[in-house]
Amino acid sequence: MATVLVVEDEFGIVELFDAVLSDEGHRVRTAMNGQQGMRMLAEERPDVMFLDYMMPVMDGAATLRAMAADPGLRSVAVVMMSSMPEATVAERCSGYAAFLAKPFDVTRIIALVEQLSLGDAIQT
Repeated sequence: MATVLVVEDEFGIVELFDAVLSDEGHRVRTAMNGQQGMRMLAEERPDVMFLDYMMPVMDGAATLRAMAADPGLRSVAVVMMSSMPEATVAERCSGYAAFLAKPFDVTRIIALVEQLSLGDAIQT
């Protein structure tokens, strides 16, 4: 199963991801902002990372830029999450493998982990 890093500042969403993905047999690690997420990435490279766009300390766009600057992290499959329209997010950042709109469907979370951890392309 996959190792998944969830970088999200809303505790309820973190709990949901942890419960759903753990039940599917995945190993879940969590961080409350991009800065914590970068520290966790330095410790262990996940198979898939769910990254919230708007967070305090270091937001999703800044986290993606920091990851792009590190050759060892460029291959991490990142799912950007936001309640904003994907077009708005895409104007401000790039480099993510998929987009997950909030509120989201739990089955989409599971499907994204399965697809991305296997290296499959995402159909949008």
